Amino acid sequence: MKKRLIGVGALALAPLAAQAGGIDRSGQSIGVIFEQGTYAELSFGSVSPDVSGVQVVTFPPALGGSTAGSKSGNMTNDYLQFGAALKHDYNDKFSVALIFEQPFGADVEYDTGTGYFASSATAKLQSEGLTAVARYKFNENFSVHGGVRYQRLTAEAFIPYITLPAGPLAGTPYSADTERDAGWGYLLGAAYERPDIALRVALTYNSGIQHDLPTVENSAIGLANSSTTGIKTPQSVNLEFQTGIAPDTLLFGSVRWVDWSEFEIRPTDYDTLTGTLAGGPGVALVSYKDDTITYNLGVGRRFTENWAGSVSVGYEPANSNFASNLGPTNGNWSVGLGAAYTKGMYEISGGVRYVQIGKAETEVGPFSPATSFDDNHAIGVGMKFAVNF
Repeated sequence: MKKRLIGVGALALAPLAAQAGGIDRSGQSIGVIFEQGTYAELSFGSVSPDVSGVQVVTFPPALGGSTAGSKSGNMTNDYLQFGAALKHDYNDKFSVALIFEQPFGADVEYDTGTGYFASSATAKLQSEGLTAVARYKFNENFSVHGGVRYQRLTAEAFIPYITLPAGPLAGTPYSADTERDAGWGYLLGAAYERPDIALRVALTYNSGIQHDLPTVENSAIGLANSSTTGIKTPQSVNLEFQTGIAPDTLLFGSVRWVDWSEFEIRPTDYDTLTGTLAGGPGVALVSYKDDTITYNLGVGRRFTENWAGSVSVGYEPANSNFASNLGPTNGNWSVGLGAAYTKGMYEISGGVRYVQIGKAETEVGPFSPATSFDDNHAIGVGMKFAVNF
């Protein structure tokens, strides 16, 4: 039953990634490889963010002339998450797992007709990842794991406030649409366990994955221009742990570092256009100046033979830099609740998480700050169906 408590805790944590640093959505956990025997699971999640801000400066006519005090409205859409996994022990030392997830994503849509400078701007990024991971146990205490990850990625954007005030295509709003691209990465890790006290500490490195997306851009410097946009999803390190602290009670948690400072999306014409507007180097459509570290800690407890529950908290420190206008968040704290019902070989579990999103300020060219985003939040709910064969 203690291993089932782990699943409850993980589900309570899962919706947190919905507003974690950058465009992180799944957290890339491989906890399924530590399940016993042959195991399968399906998980579903729904996330409802509410992120809005107030413009703090008045822009010149070249940037739309929007005034200080203009409100962005909620610029994020609700979205669904889906995951699946299958794990099998070949013998008492060697096991394998196959994991499907949606590791990275964004769905931005600024309201129209608000008078806000980014009114009607949209951006979307979608990804799917399939990970094959194997684990080898040297003994009951030490094991190593590793595998490969296949990942697909696509993106699109419409940024009406990025244009030129003069020229043959003056006033043409910027847009970009990419084809889907696939790439490969890998993961490596090790774990230490003490079965007598349900202790496990697992460390996993996830490599970055390079994508080269065929892109069509429309803007004031050209229509239907074709290019290739290089995007490398970031490398990361996950530290996941658990230990029994009392009969039928488990302490669990994780620490995740993501190398967001090396991530950017910089389409060719967008780079050229923003450089022309600024009279200098262009800027990326999306980039982050800081890495992120996300902390989670929780307690799970079995109440009866069939019922278990958990409570967890999460924290991601804010940084001192400006946030992207397509992702105006800066740190967070959260609390989650989970419950599970087990009957024989089957388990149904569910979780809910409330995320308080940290205050963020954005910039546009020389206007720093341009908008202040404060008092925002997200609510995520999830459900998982699992079976041990």
